[in-house]
Formats: sequence, structure tokens, C-alpha cells
Amino acid sequence: MGSLIVVVPFASALILGVLTYDLYRRHQQYHGAHRHLLFWAIGLGMFGIASLCDGILELTWSEPAFLGWYLFGAILNAAWIGQGTVFLLVRKRWVFATAMVLALLSIVTAIMLLSTPLNAQAYQAGVPIADQYQNILQRDALVRRLTPFFNIYGTITLVGGALYSGYLFYRKKILPNRVMGNVLIAAGALAIAGAGVLNRFGLGQFHSFAQLIFAVLMYFGFVLASKPAAVQENERVQPIRPMPLKQKKSRSG
Repeated sequence: MGSLIVVVPFASALILGVLTYDLYRRHQQYHGAHRHLLFWAIGLGMFGIASLCDGILELTWSEPAFLGWYLFGAILNAAWIGQGTVFLLVRKRWVFATAMVLALLSIVTAIMLLSTPLNAQAYQAGVPIADQYQNILQRDALVRRLTPFFNIYGTITLVGGALYSGYLFYRKKILPNRVMGNVLIAAGALAIAGAGVLNRFGLGQFHSFAQLIFAVLMYFGFVLASKPAAVQENERVQPIRPMPLKQKKSRSG
């Protein structure tokens, strides 16, 4: 069991790394027109870094790994993925303002975290970091009070946006693959949100497995949601046949 827990975060990081690259590649193909792909790529990349840091912290103490795990895994990733969903569903200019606010708050939060002292002596090798981070990071640290705001925003925009988008496709009876894809994306987000709840009850050993479930669900959800709809036989456009030209009547005599 212990060796499996060590392997799972690295597997999650690998899967999320592949998906992050694929999202960024698709964003480049559209020459930056689809901004939601960029924000999804940034958010999933953050989660991949957090998973990698989680694996490192299973083996040994590392301050950069802890800071990366908490900043990208506990605070920012869900909000950035959710911001991508906002760009996908809302075609208003004020969406850019929300993205600017998110970026500014992310920078401020990162600075606050870097300036917060850590209790490295409280670290215990072999114990999931999700079960002991509260002893390492001060309980009254201001950065911990900001964390719920990022998570709430990310959960509402990601889960709510995915379910709303899936509902629209379901109601219109079109693109069933996108309906299932959005359901999987929402399920992946709920899986990692549920892991955060388990952490508060001292069940951090399930956090790494939730990360892997998140990675798999998000990957297949994106593949299904982005898959082009198959053209059915009865919906294919029939070739246009040229109309026969009327023959001129020949004059007799």
C-alpha cells in the first residue's frame, strides 16, 4: 500500500502533463482564438506540478515541493480551470476583467505564501502531506484564509459550467459525446473536491488516489467533449444533380 501511494502521484503528474501539452497544442492550432484552452492548460499544468510535488514529499522533505504543492494544488488550480470554463461559456468583455483579477490575486497569494514561515521540523516521512500540512503551515496564516475563495470559485465555475454546458447539448439532442464529456469533467472536479473534504477528517491517504481519478476523468472528459460529431447516414448531404436542360422545339418547314 505504501509503495502504491508513492507511485500514484507521479502517474497523475504524467497523465496531467500529457493533457496539458495537448490542450496547449490545440490552443496554438487556433492561433490563440480559443482562450479557454489556454486557461485549462494552465490549470491542469498547475495540478500536474502539485501531483509531482506530492510524490516528492512522500519521499523526503523539500520546501520548494511543499510550496508548489500548496500553491498549485491547494489554492490556484481549480480557479484557473474554472476560469477557462467561463471563457468558453460567456462571450462578454467583462470576462477579461475576471481573468485579470484572478491573475492579480494569484500573484499576491504566491507572494504571501513565500513570505510565510514553515515549520519543517513537523514533517514526517511516509505520511501523506495532506495529513500533515496543517502542522507545517501556520494555522493562523493569512494565506490559508484565502484558499477557500479560490476553491469555491473554481468549483462553481468548473462543475456548474460543465453541467450547464452538458445540459444545453442534452436539451438540444445534439452532440451526445459532449454531454458525456462535460459530465466526466464535472465528476473529476467533484472527485478532487471530495478529497479536500477527506483531508479535513484526517484521511489524506486517499488524496493521491483522488488526484489520479481526477486526471483520468478530466482526460477522457476532454477527449469526448472535443471529439467532432459523427455524421450520420441519413444526415449526409446528397450531391446536387444538375437539372436537365430543356430542349428547344425545332421549327418545321
